[in-house]
Amino acid sequence: MIASDDETRARAHARDAQVGLPARRAAVELLAAVLQKKQALDDILGRSLDKGSMGDLPQRDRALTRAIVAASLRRKGQLDHVLGSFLERGMPEKSGTLYPILLSAAAQLIFLKTPPHAAIDLAVTLAQYDPKAARYKKLVNAVLRRVASGGEAIAASLDAARVNTPDWLWSRWASYWGEARAHAIAASHLVEPPLDLTVKSDPELWAERVSGRVLPTGSVRLLPKGRIEALPGFDEGAWWVQDVGASLPARLFGDVAGKRVADLCAAPGGKTAQLALGGASVVAVDTSKTRLGLLANNLNRLGLKAERVMADAATWQPEERFDAVLLDAPCSSTGTIRRHPDIPYLKSPKDIETLAVLQARLLDNAVSLLKPGGRLIYSTCSLEPEEGEAQIAALLVRNEALRLDAIAPDELYGQAEWIEPSAGCLRTFPYELALDGPEWSGMDGFFAARLVRAG
Repeated sequence: MIASDDETRARAHARDAQVGLPARRAAVELLAAVLQKKQALDDILGRSLDKGSMGDLPQRDRALTRAIVAASLRRKGQLDHVLGSFLERGMPEKSGTLYPILLSAAAQLIFLKTPPHAAIDLAVTLAQYDPKAARYKKLVNAVLRRVASGGEAIAASLDAARVNTPDWLWSRWASYWGEARAHAIAASHLVEPPLDLTVKSDPELWAERVSGRVLPTGSVRLLPKGRIEALPGFDEGAWWVQDVGASLPARLFGDVAGKRVADLCAAPGGKTAQLALGGASVVAVDTSKTRLGLLANNLNRLGLKAERVMADAATWQPEERFDAVLLDAPCSSTGTIRRHPDIPYLKSPKDIETLAVLQARLLDNAVSLLKPGGRLIYSTCSLEPEEGEAQIAALLVRNEALRLDAIAPDELYGQAEWIEPSAGCLRTFPYELALDGPEWSGMDGFFAARLVRAG
């Protein structure tokens, strides 16, 4: 019997859909881990690539998995609104991976422009892998068909920056920084960020070799494409990945050649590398043996050296004091949401309170490590004042031997807007460093203060 044209097309569609099944299945697993188990995306992504569902995927499918996960998290607010419009009784309880299946499929249909037959057929297939979700496979099919026909218009009618930002974060930013700035911060999170490299020398040369551009700070920026390890200069140790915002705190020391510097909470080692490259004798301190191993590997690739110490930076007391101490403290990381879109769904106001207590302990010990006249740089990749401005204000009250050393615009390559005017501290926002278009623009949100211990 000769198959009809409709049957032939149906079979072809089914084959096409199954080709992308492993990538979609991996995306659902990652989203379930983040949204349902509250696990950090970078951690589970590393495990998935090492021994999990992404381990055997070809590079193209890995890229697809990442794209689905990123779109699902960046646009979660819009996607939830769309799905809610078509789920008459809401999301069923005890339905296993039903939610990440629907979320990821909606992201493909609306934002990744996946052909509806592939996205819908695959989602139905994925539901059948999970006994708790399998009984809702007809619901998956029905809802996603509605999403395919009307979801894009609903998503486009929403204020994307506002609706994709959880209320707890929006209220904080609007209160501290104002509605307009909160909106600009949130809008920057909707775009995949470019890749920044800190180069050991000759940024113009490396910008040409990686098809990038040199930023005012001397960092090289390029658009992400393929594996970082495949870029020119990786094997030679000519550069390391470091957002331009993250590269600023270590530069606030000025000339560190010949100075003894402690880098507290040092891993994975970008700031350690900056200090070592500048000629400092660096002691890198971290509590994690694994993270110190990563730091060591990074320094080895770069041909740079630093002493490594596994210790709690809040209590560590070596025999010799330091000319300078860099404390890039653990924080809520809300300044890096553009790179880590899982953060809004993992952190909470309580986390900020807990981290602020730890930061104060780390600061007090960091001060005790300084020689008279020594400099301390305190930084966090957080947009929350409790982890930045408020920490420094409280520290100056606790310790009269310290004074704030204001940062000048020429230390930040003329970028005066990066300096908080009243105290002279560094404060960057994700929407800053606007270049030719959104895909080339932006930087991590950072706070940094420079202090000097009395002689």
